[in-house]
Amino acid sequence: FTPTESSFPTDWTGKTSNMNTVLSRANTIFAFTLSVMAALTFCCFLTTAMNDHLSPVQIDVNKIIVKNVQDFSTTRDKNDLGFITFDLQADLQHLFNWNMKQLFLYLTAEYTTNNNKLNQVVLWDKIIRRGENARLDYRSLHSKYYFFDDGKGLRGNQNVTLTLSWNVIPNAGTLPRISGVGSKTFQFPDEYTPGNARI
Repeated sequence: FTPTESSFPTDWTGKTSNMNTVLSRANTIFAFTLSVMAALTFCCFLTTAMNDHLSPVQIDVNKIIVKNVQDFSTTRDKNDLGFITFDLQADLQHLFNWNMKQLFLYLTAEYTTNNNKLNQVVLWDKIIRRGENARLDYRSLHSKYYFFDDGKGLRGNQNVTLTLSWNVIPNAGTLPRISGVGSKTFQFPDEYTPGNARI
C-alpha cells in the first residue's frame, strides 16, 4: 500500500491538516513539564523529610480560677469554666527552612474527669509565616478561647497539663503534628470563684 495525499487527515478545504501534529507536540511538552515539576517537588520534599521539627518550650501558669456558669453554646446547664493566665517562651526560628511555608501553633489543655478519660481543649493558637518573628516570649497571656468542661470536672482537678504543639505547613510534603519538648501541669482550686470576680 502506497500512501497518498488523500490518506492523511484533511481540513474542510480538502488540504492536509497539521492540527494533529501541533496538538501532539503540545501534549508531549505539557506531559514532560508536569513530570519535571513533579520530580522537582519530590526532591524538595526529600531535602527536609528527615527533619524532626522539635524545639524546647517553657510554659508557666500564673493565675488560676474556676467558675460554675451556664454554657449557652451547648445546653443551659451549669458547667465549669476555667480561667488562667500563662507565660510562654519558645524559640522556633531554627524550624524554618526553604521548604517551610508557615507554622500553626496551638496550646492545648489535657485532663481526665469522671465523665471522660481524656479531655482536650484548645486555649490559644497562632500562625507564624516564614520571615516573621518566631521567637515567642509572652507574659501573663490570657486564653484565646473559653476553657469549658462538659460538666463539673475542673474544680479541684489536680492534673491539668498544658502542651504547645504545632503543624508544619511545607511547600511540598506531609503536614506533621509536633509536640513541643516541655509541658506544664497545674491544678484548679477546690472552691469556685464568685461570678463577678475577674482574673
